[in-house]
Amino acid sequence: MSRDDPTLGLTLGGGGAFGAAHVGVLQVLAERGIRPGVATGTSSGALVAAAYAADVDPSAIERAALAFKWRQIAGWSGAPRWGLLDSSVVARSVRRALGTDPLIEELPRRFAAAATDLRTRRLVVIDHGPLSIALRSTIAVPGLIPPVRRHGALLADGGMIDNVPVQATRLLGAERVIVVRLHAKWENVRMMRTVTRTADLMRDPSVLLIQPEMERMAQWTMSDVPRLIAEGRRAAMAALDETDPAVWAPGERTS
Repeated sequence: MSRDDPTLGLTLGGGGAFGAAHVGVLQVLAERGIRPGVATGTSSGALVAAAYAADVDPSAIERAALAFKWRQIAGWSGAPRWGLLDSSVVARSVRRALGTDPLIEELPRRFAAAATDLRTRRLVVIDHGPLSIALRSTIAVPGLIPPVRRHGALLADGGMIDNVPVQATRLLGAERVIVVRLHAKWENVRMMRTVTRTADLMRDPSVLLIQPEMERMAQWTMSDVPRLIAEGRRAAMAALDETDPAVWAPGERTS
């Protein structure tokens, strides 16, 4: 049985309901015995990365994705000063899924969520403390879900700075990184920064870039979750089949 590779990282991008595609990617990695020892993510990518870091079985993650309701991470706020929704329900959802709200540093695998410090406009990598605080921070869309106060910072959705936090994964010790970017053919010139950065990732031999195609799928309802999971599987298999399996497969590098 293959063991986790502490030098192999997994970075999952944000994208609302598109994050269900990450589930299909996890399934393919498990089937091929590829076990990253580090997982990071932004927004919905962080939710899936956290489940992976907590060693939740891919089949259980799939069931959770198929049954997911937005009220599991946010409900209407009684005092909507910072946002219309209240994300405090995340702590209950984490406890329901894992039996506790664990400290990130106690998870079976290394994990970090990417958030944005609204005061400094800098990326914050949350790799310690209560898991629910990290998840609440990375999903806090300004105007919709209120920011989270943590260590003097006001934290919100990491996607405002880095929707695919590869550097966070490297900071946690990953030398090679499997990156899942939730791609869309309709991206235009206004997204040129993202497109340029993606080209850089494609040229990096230490990165395996997986890009599920989101065209004609719903981003803010859960109606396309089965299709999104299937697309994640397709994209992962295609990317792995086009690269040298020895770079990503378990073996000598495991510890």
